[in-house]
Amino acid sequence: MDGCPCGSGIAYEACCELIIEGTRRAETAEALMRSRYTAYVKDRIAFLGESLTDEQRVDFSEEDTNRWAENSEWLGLEIVRAEEGGADDDAGEVEFIARFREKKSGEEQAHHERALFKRSDGAWYYDGFVTTKGHTVRRETPKIGRNEPCPCGSGKKYKKCCGN
Repeated sequence: MDGCPCGSGIAYEACCELIIEGTRRAETAEALMRSRYTAYVKDRIAFLGESLTDEQRVDFSEEDTNRWAENSEWLGLEIVRAEEGGADDDAGEVEFIARFREKKSGEEQAHHERALFKRSDGAWYYDGFVTTKGHTVRRETPKIGRNEPCPCGSGKKYKKCCGN
């Protein structure tokens, strides 16, 4: 038994697998958030579509989601905070950071989101996200020009390599 990718400290078989397989419903918005992250890790893309509200499902592309999941190495999930979304709530918000590495470039990324959840007929569903204000980033090194050599060492111009 391996630990669950969601970071709960519980074995996968006793944690998110039960939710992903439909054996047990997520009891909280956070539990659904954790199981959705785990579905990316375990390549269970159909569950991602099934756990969306009807409004969100309209824009869902299983093919695009699968491509992103397969081209990423999932490094971990951090739950920043959860508001409401408990057993007695009908809505909730979970702020999280999902860390991953793009397989092609090897670049580590962090997807930071404030996810919204709704409960309908006793089941939790992902209902979009809250747009967060950007923050100012101060560049410590000079900006790489499009026609300069790519810093990854490929020998290509930046615009034809990692700047693409």
